[in-house]
Amino acid sequence: MTVLNTIRDCLDALLHPSARHDVLTRVHHRAFIAPRLLGSLTALAAFPLYIAMCGAPTATEVAAFAWLIAPILLSWFLSRTGRYEGAYALSSLALAGLALTIAASTGGIESFAAICLVVIPFEAALSASRRVVAFASGLALACAALLIVLGQFALLPAPDPTLRSLCMAFGVISGTLYAAGLAFSAVSLARNSVSLSYVEEDRYRLLARNMSDVISHYRRNGSVQFISPAAEAMLGSPVQQLLGHGLFERVHVADRPAYLTALSNAACGDDEHSVEFRVRRDVSRDGERGSNNSIDFIWVEMRCRPFGTSSAAASAEAEVVAVMRDVTDRKIQEQALDLARTAAEQADVSKSRFLATMSHELRTPLNAIIGFSEMIVREDALMLNAARCREYAQLINDSGQHLLAVVNGILDMSKMESGSFEISAEPFMPRAALLNCCNLLALRAHENGIDLVIRANEDLPGMTGDPRAFKQIVLNLVSNAIKFTERGGAVTVSAAVEGPRMVLRVIDTGIGIAADDLKRVGDPFFQAGKTYQRRHEGTGLGLSIVKSLVGLHAGEMTVQSKVNEGTTVMVALPLAFAPPMHEPSSNVAMLKPAVRSGSPDQIHQVKKSA
Repeated sequence: MTVLNTIRDCLDALLHPSARHDVLTRVHHRAFIAPRLLGSLTALAAFPLYIAMCGAPTATEVAAFAWLIAPILLSWFLSRTGRYEGAYALSSLALAGLALTIAASTGGIESFAAICLVVIPFEAALSASRRVVAFASGLALACAALLIVLGQFALLPAPDPTLRSLCMAFGVISGTLYAAGLAFSAVSLARNSVSLSYVEEDRYRLLARNMSDVISHYRRNGSVQFISPAAEAMLGSPVQQLLGHGLFERVHVADRPAYLTALSNAACGDDEHSVEFRVRRDVSRDGERGSNNSIDFIWVEMRCRPFGTSSAAASAEAEVVAVMRDVTDRKIQEQALDLARTAAEQADVSKSRFLATMSHELRTPLNAIIGFSEMIVREDALMLNAARCREYAQLINDSGQHLLAVVNGILDMSKMESGSFEISAEPFMPRAALLNCCNLLALRAHENGIDLVIRANEDLPGMTGDPRAFKQIVLNLVSNAIKFTERGGAVTVSAAVEGPRMVLRVIDTGIGIAADDLKRVGDPFFQAGKTYQRRHEGTGLGLSIVKSLVGLHAGEMTVQSKVNEGTTVMVALPLAFAPPMHEPSSNVAMLKPAVRSGSPDQIHQVKKSA
């Protein structure tokens, strides 16, 4: 083996650089050079022995030995140029010239050397080139035709009858040995080609098996012909279950058209096509495949292109090769970026809405405070009496109280959103708190020409919670209802126990809320309708504060409304509430579309008199 390896290394050193990087090309070049070098060196070594045995050679014998040494020149040509087909064409010319020369001097077409013309196309077949085989076949036929023509016109010398039999035997033996050498060369090339193909196939299978990406081979209709073992780790299913239409059945129903379209487009053209789709993955609860499996979907990016030539791609049997990659993490990041972008846009809109709302709510009382205070300072110049000064002082106080309420609302909302708003639970009577709040707003309702009606049982049980927060919920809801109810309307406030919860309903016959605005009710600084249509004053914090306080009490708030018909706000609070040890950073309850209805047992109407 050491000798063979040494010979192989020497032969590799003689190869042209273009043949050293491809294994199959290197084998072919080595198979061409090796026998010719061996034959030429054998003839060269035997020539001194022949001279020692037979004496001085004749010119014909020297020419014959020179011809036997000539193949070394063919090896040199291939080694220097790398032209494999050209080397075989020159070899066919050399063999044809040798056969033609010997046949012409030993009987023409009937010579033993004429049989060597048959071997020329077989030798050319080792090149695996149709052009070389066609050239060698034409050359052999031309030589045979030339011998026939020369024999017909008696242009060839007569052969020596005494040497005819001996030459014939030598020709048959040499031709057979040469043909056997060609046969062994053909077998060796075929075996090397098969072994190399197996090696290459094993190498590609090893690559496919160890790649994290999934390599797959499809028919045009989406049927999987081959899929790499990496699919088992990606989808949690054996490879056998993914063959055929097994993979297609795992693709999300909504993504199947895009999946098949990408495969069809790749089969029809020469370009690469890319598609992203969701595919079902089986994940076992114990980490292994089994009967108790949970199912989820992952995002997969597939790049596919036609398999084979463009003519094959245009046929009905077109096939596609594809590479799939799990891009679930990237899709999650994209969704997170979209959510962050949406949140940033909403924050920008909220900022604009806050500035538009607060600029009016803060400027109005400040202007009143500054204006009336300046007038009091100039009391002597304006000749104001004591009654007028008290009136201006009362207006300043009212404006300051309004401004304080606005600032308190903003601060309370900020505390609730940051999770620092403190809830202290204690027992209290909700009916008394409800009546107290409505009595505070009765004058305002009377001035606006609105009936304020309370429905609450006298035996309404007590509850545990923050009474301050409960009163703030009632005040904000009732104040909102009065503000958005036109003169002659009514606001109904009811409280009842439903199961383990105290349910508070505030129903008005006001302007109502549009369906598009209803889903945003409770957002900070949001007021139904357009900002520039400020028919009703306010900061838009009332329902936001209510929503947050209800969430802090582990309650539920729902809103129903129709434009020009009225609004119903339902708040459900637990009768026995205990604040958690660690409150979450965000205590905002989700708005729900449904409102429960109940029959009041008692009606208490607040008189319109002040």
